[in-house]
Amino acid sequence: MASYTVNPAAAAHAQRLIDARQYVLRSDWGRVQPGAQAENAYLERHGWEEYAAWHLGLTDGAADETKARYAFAYGDLRRVHRMGLIACMYRAAEWRHKAIELAAHELLQRLDARSG
Repeated sequence: MASYTVNPAAAAHAQRLIDARQYVLRSDWGRVQPGAQAENAYLERHGWEEYAAWHLGLTDGAADETKARYAFAYGDLRRVHRMGLIACMYRAAEWRHKAIELAAHELLQRLDARSG
């Protein structure tokens, strides 16, 4: 099983988006999360650093500037999705990636307080 560390740049990016009210409170995460085609288009326009900022996890041992390096997407490459954060929390809890779970939980609490 892969191991992950928290991507601090992604957590900071999500915090800035939440504070700027750039979020979606209700969505069908399975339908709105970016697919490979959307990710590739985003990468062409924005590069790896901005792409990485949409992923709470960094896959340990995976090379930088590969999709395998970045895990636990929380937004649609434009806004934070509440259901994206919940999905991150759930998946991380399911596979016992505690640091990712806690980072997603903190962001979810921030979003809920802000949108309150």
